[in-house]
Amino acid sequence: MDALDIARWQFGITTVYHFLLVPLTLGLGPTLVIMQTMWVRTGNERYLRMVKFWGKLYLINFILGVATGLVQEFQFGMAWSEYSRFVGDVFGAPLAMEGLLAFFFESTFLGLWIFGWNRLPKRIHLACLWIAVAGSWVSAFFIIVANSWMQHPVGVALQNGRPVMNDIWAVLTNNTALLAYSHTIFGSLAVAGGFLLGIAWYHLWQRRRDGIDTVDADKRVIVGEAREIVGRDKADHRVWITSLRIGAVVAIVGFAAVAVTGDMQAKLMFEQQPMKMAAAEAACQTGTSFSVLTIGDVGATQNCDNVVGVIEIPGLLSFLATGTFDTQVKGVNDLLPEYQAKYGTTIPDSPVYGAQAGQSIQYVPVMQVTYWGFRLMIGFGILAAFAALVALWLTRKGTVPESKWLMRLAVFGILAPFAANAAGWVFTEMGRQPFVVAPNPTGIDGVFMFTQAAVSPGVSLGELLFSVITLTVVYAALLVVEVRLLFKYARGGVAAAAPELFEHDHDGDPGAGPGHDADGDRSGDVLAFAY
Repeated sequence: MDALDIARWQFGITTVYHFLLVPLTLGLGPTLVIMQTMWVRTGNERYLRMVKFWGKLYLINFILGVATGLVQEFQFGMAWSEYSRFVGDVFGAPLAMEGLLAFFFESTFLGLWIFGWNRLPKRIHLACLWIAVAGSWVSAFFIIVANSWMQHPVGVALQNGRPVMNDIWAVLTNNTALLAYSHTIFGSLAVAGGFLLGIAWYHLWQRRRDGIDTVDADKRVIVGEAREIVGRDKADHRVWITSLRIGAVVAIVGFAAVAVTGDMQAKLMFEQQPMKMAAAEAACQTGTSFSVLTIGDVGATQNCDNVVGVIEIPGLLSFLATGTFDTQVKGVNDLLPEYQAKYGTTIPDSPVYGAQAGQSIQYVPVMQVTYWGFRLMIGFGILAAFAALVALWLTRKGTVPESKWLMRLAVFGILAPFAANAAGWVFTEMGRQPFVVAPNPTGIDGVFMFTQAAVSPGVSLGELLFSVITLTVVYAALLVVEVRLLFKYARGGVAAAAPELFEHDHDGDPGAGPGHDADGDRSGDVLAFAY
């Protein structure tokens, strides 16, 4: 392994880890907005409890997401200085907009939301959450604009061997960016839906196990109460059944939209990055069939030796690429000579590429990653969507079955949409190789960069190895913190996440005791909700 390999491992580890947290923040935010809006409009305690509980988990994930995201900016300058120099004139605008505009609104108004309980008027407090969540979505847009420019560079002119932006509107409205953004947002909603569904299922099952809720002869729920346990009342049941069904609907809608936007992305990929499309199918030969299962050297060898399709669906690959069933999709063996003729067989002998000039180029990405990453993305997505449909059906009478195994499947099912998102991003980024900035087939010649040329020339293998080991250890520790906190408050329910809602006054009435207003919020400690 050389410095480039270690730099890529470092960026891959930190980025994939960070993106495990991002979709939950992007998806859970809008559900919180809906919950608090319903509480403000109806005054129903169920929605207040839901906002407090899911809001606590949202904050935990948001804080860890910010902490892990800070590393990305430093890596650009420290490990990828040549890349930063090449794209700096383009990336400066969207990333500045993200930091100075979107993240400013997101962090500022989220702080007002945290500290504003019982201090701001209800509608102003709700508006803070709306703005914070909108800020997170806008923040994601600018970041994806920058990433999508790497996939499909537009709006630039080539000056002295470097792209210089001359059309900000073209960059912001890049068709690759618009589809990637919508795909990411809908994928995030699916993650949030599965998160709500799994945790709510656990609590409804726990109520069944403890005998609090029972069912009648028609299997309809009979909601009970356990007065001796804080928070295990009838309102508690309404919190979980509402959360579960909201989560299932959000997951289904999210995955349906992911399928639509994913199909549109596949057609763009066929036009903009045909080698990625071929590698996703391990399609060595030109044809129309979609491979359900391929055997042979679909591995790290990055070649087509002995690759044979075992199960294929005629015409499906053509449909994914063009919307027709009879268009021939070029395979790896036909595309490789085209890439070599257009972009060369070795890294160009140019000062831009420094010591990397003259190295041979491998135009075929690692097919083991692209082929299986594409299928894992689709497979986990279908699995999670099917689980959400089943959950809606099984809970139509107001509670969940008593089966412990179904409960475990629901809880572990939380991971499926996370896995689908991660697999999709790994496929997208590694399928672009050997380019860190992929060429636009219809764009300006010369606006592309090979990954070999992007790494910092002054950083040694030892320095990069030390940093990747250190960051991996730190991120592992943060993962333990994230999981333990989420597990603690998720398992503890509303009473653990928002104990202030269950403090009692001298008459024994909850929610209106010392330090509370009529809505059940403590006025003596502004950090109570953050705790």
